[in-house]
Formats: sequence, C-alpha cells, structure tokens
Amino acid sequence: MQRMLLAVTLIAATMTIGCSSVMPDAGHEVVLIEKPLIFGHGGVDPEPVKTGRTFVALTTDGVDVSMQPQKFETELPDTMTSDGVPITFHAIMVLQVTDSVSLIKNFGPNWYQNNLEEPFKTMVRQAVRKRGMNETAISTTALDAIDAEIRDSLIEFIKDKGLPVKLNTMTVGRANPPDAIKHQRIDTAAQEQRIQTEKQTKLAEDQRKMAEQSRADADNAYREAMHLSPEQFIQLESIKMQKEACGKDGKASCTFIQNGGATPVIDFRSH
Repeated sequence: MQRMLLAVTLIAATMTIGCSSVMPDAGHEVVLIEKPLIFGHGGVDPEPVKTGRTFVALTTDGVDVSMQPQKFETELPDTMTSDGVPITFHAIMVLQVTDSVSLIKNFGPNWYQNNLEEPFKTMVRQAVRKRGMNETAISTTALDAIDAEIRDSLIEFIKDKGLPVKLNTMTVGRANPPDAIKHQRIDTAAQEQRIQTEKQTKLAEDQRKMAEQSRADADNAYREAMHLSPEQFIQLESIKMQKEACGKDGKASCTFIQNGGATPVIDFRSH
C-alpha cells in the first residue's frame, strides 16, 4: 500500500514538474503552440483555451489574444495634399479578432504591425492626395468622404488578405496644417477683420457727414426763408442756445451783455 502511494505521489510530482498552466482573462483566448521534444511534430492547437485554467506541457507556448475590440492609433505627419501642402493626421482604427487560432497560425502575434499598419497609412495618404489643403482642413464633408474611402479600402483589404478580424470603426482626425499655414490664416483673418472695421468706420463717418450736411442745408434753407443774413441767423441760434441754458427750463443763471453788432431781425421803424 505504501509503495502504491509512493508511486502515485511520484507520478503526480513528475506531472506537476513537467507541466505549466495557462489562464486567459475574460475576453481573451490563449492559442497553444505545441513543441514536443521527442514525439510528434507539434504545431498550433486547433482549439484555443478560453477563460479558466488549463494545464499544458512545459514545451508548449501560449499566445494570449484579446477577443475584445482593440484600438490602434497612428500619426501621419507630412501627408501631402493635392496642392502640395504637408498636413498631419491622427488616425484611429478599432479592430476585433474573430478567430484567434487562424490569426496566430497564419499571421502570427504581430499581425497588425506586419499586415495592416503600413497599408493603412498608404490608404490615408492616397485619399488625402486627391484633395486640397483648405478642403481637407476646413470642410467636414471632405473628411467624411476621406473616412468613407479609407473604410471601404480597409474592409476590402482585410477580406482579400484573409485576416480573421472585423473593422468596427475607423476615423481620420481633423487635419493639422503646418504652423506657417496657421500663422498665415491668423494674419489673413486679422487683415479681413481690420478691413471690415475700417469699412464700418468709414460708413459711420460718411453717415455722420451726410447728417451734418443735411442739417446745414436745412439751416440754410430756413435762413433764406426767413430772409436772414448769416450774422442774423448766427445771432438767432445764439439766442436759442442761451434760452435753453438760462431759460425757465435751463439750469444756469445768466447775465447777457448785448453788443449789438448784428442787424436787427425786426424793423421797429414807424410807418
């Protein structure tokens, strides 16, 4: 009996020493790559290990694959537009693996870097090259068209390549022109604003000048209708101002000294 227990213990110890375990997290799968030392040819196990613990041989490697949507970002500096202006884009792509075993077996752990990253950049450059800088940097319609073109190209590329992944979303951020172009735009906007301000100022001055001319014309017409000389009209206007300042409705207390320099308005000579 003791010998049997000892044998079982030795077998269990040997199995424990000769094994390891894999424990993928939720939303992940582990693809096993068998590498036997003596018997068999090894290779990728057709069944992935899903959530939980699985014991495997020490010579077996496990590749963890996320089955959740994964975001891949890339910066594209100096992307030329149709008018030869280099602009910068920040592009984002969200992909989701559909078959972990096929992915690792046919494309390896670095499947994105080796198969999608550079083609994706090329697609962006080709789409941007068809449009000008102002259209790309300002128009949201142009950006939507660029997104749609690249998205269609990506879906077709993934299908032709046989990549077991699904494109969830793809977006190319707003274009970022060079600093020199930004400064030119700011200067142009400031100049346009200054021109508009000057136009408004001149318009206000012209309107004020027209109002003053109209008032002068009205005063002159009144003087001529009353048969007043210029001196008489000036004296009459002075009397009006004095009345406003010192009359019953005025706030000042005034004493006037009449110099009598102007011709009287009313003739008091006896008939």
